[in-house]
Amino acid sequence: MTVVATGSVAFDYILTFKGRFADHILPGKTHILNLSFLVDTLEKRRGGVAANYAYNLNLLGCPAAILATAGQDAVEYKSWLEDQGIDARGLKILAEEHTATGFTTTDLDDNQITGYYGGAMNRAAELGLGDTVSRPEAVMIGPNAPAAMLRLAEECRLRKVPWVWDPAHQLPHLGKPELEEGSRGAWIVIGNDYELELIQQRTGRDVPGLLELAEIVVTTLGRHGSRIQTSGRAIEIPAAPAREEVDPTGAGDAYRSGLVAGLLRGLDFEEAGRLAALTATYAVEQTGTIEHRFTMADFAVRYRQAFGASLPSTFAVS
Repeated sequence: MTVVATGSVAFDYILTFKGRFADHILPGKTHILNLSFLVDTLEKRRGGVAANYAYNLNLLGCPAAILATAGQDAVEYKSWLEDQGIDARGLKILAEEHTATGFTTTDLDDNQITGYYGGAMNRAAELGLGDTVSRPEAVMIGPNAPAAMLRLAEECRLRKVPWVWDPAHQLPHLGKPELEEGSRGAWIVIGNDYELELIQQRTGRDVPGLLELAEIVVTTLGRHGSRIQTSGRAIEIPAAPAREEVDPTGAGDAYRSGLVAGLLRGLDFEEAGRLAALTATYAVEQTGTIEHRFTMADFAVRYRQAFGASLPSTFAVS
């Protein structure tokens, strides 16, 4: 069965600043910020969370379909996704719109500042689960037009399809009612530590409170790994060492895809978390969110190197 990946399909402009944002922000002057950074590199890449999810799921051998809206400038992008083996019937091209575009600047400490133009993404609520594969195994609801995110959560609830609630950079546009609605009945609520803190502040719910709504809450912690929590336990997952840390953009989406692929294949939380961590590391080693590649044979070798254990047989290559 297929996992439906929703959220933006976008073009990413990735800029690298060889300094630290914190060195240029004056204490007590945050109310009059006027900063300009001379960046050292600029890359344009295919991206968007829906495409990022689907690409990583596909690398892991998990059938993936995209449900999203894009502009007239994404016709080639759609063909490229189909060439990768991703079901793109649910990627609607809107001839009168431009594809969503993100501008992300990353500093030496992997802090990021992003500006985002929604474009065609703002019309994503025009699509529902009826516009993609029938009977999906799970749906990943990533940052998108808020109305689209809420529509999909409701459709998943009605159809009894497990879903991942990943509001991420749409958090500024989601309040307590929306965050609770997206979490209510969710299979997984996920975010990095900053995002989870915002969700807790907005909803007035700590992690146990969120677990009254969702089955699993996952916090990603960058180089410090991740934490998977259920009503009964908390599992700490180590990060997988990178051969070279090039660009963290897209690592979180890769992690999410690895976690979903692992859990759907019957892995326990520790195994699925490690699979997710290593998938994220591949993304960190390249500039761009979907520029990395691996074979499962290579993945198995690195899994053993990182965690001192064999890759579970459902993913291992014989």
